[in-house]
Amino acid sequence: MDDDKADAMANALEALHMNQTALRAAVEEVSTWIRQRGLVSVHDNVMTTLEALDLNAGVLASAIESLRS
Repeated sequence: MDDDKADAMANALEALHMNQTALRAAVEEVSTWIRQRGLVSVHDNVMTTLEALDLNAGVLASAIESLRS
């Protein structure tokens, strides 16, 4: 892959990574609000699901690093 394409791909992945991080934070905030209102099981389910986003965030970060090296 040429440098221009690698840079474009890295930039796109970085934007997706930033969006994913922002969405995760927002979902966690809403989930905390839900937990405070007594729906602990809903909060627990959300937090379990957010773990998948955390794993995928690592994959995106590795891909970005690889493209930029």
